[in-house]
Amino acid sequence: MAKLFLLQNGPKPTTAGPVKVTTGTSIKTMLQLLLPVGIQGKVVEWGISFDGSAAATPIECELVETGAVAATVTAFVTADITRFGANDIDPLTALMTASTSGSGYTSTSEGSVTATRELDFQQVAPTNQYVKQFPLGREPEFGNGNVLRVRVTAGAAVNAYCYVIVEI
Repeated sequence: MAKLFLLQNGPKPTTAGPVKVTTGTSIKTMLQLLLPVGIQGKVVEWGISFDGSAAATPIECELVETGAVAATVTAFVTADITRFGANDIDPLTALMTASTSGSGYTSTSEGSVTATRELDFQQVAPTNQYVKQFPLGREPEFGNGNVLRVRVTAGAAVNAYCYVIVEI
């Protein structure tokens, strides 16, 4: 039976709130998810928001699958992933590949992407947010060793939160 998981671009907040991550001014992977070969997932919902204080050039936001090429990221730990079921399994030991070249957040290097599959893309004002919930039965599938990413390209750096809810 499939399980739902929430992943965000940072460690799960505990006694402090979520940590905002700067977009920078070149393409940057804010969050990525790598499922091992043989494991398929579906994107149920994703979203992103920015803390800009003035309207400016919109930020290019992408939900994209980049083949087997991953960015270099901070790896998720089990506590960073929200399980929607009360007794769901640990996704990092059973369903996801957590490493600096696997599932994680806030890239420091993008890698040499040669193939992509755009699942959703938007231009979002730096003072705004975007949320996409896919209709049931029409959720984009990903996996089999390919990397799901939330990427942004901003004209001027602002801070962002982003998340993905996946069914695995």
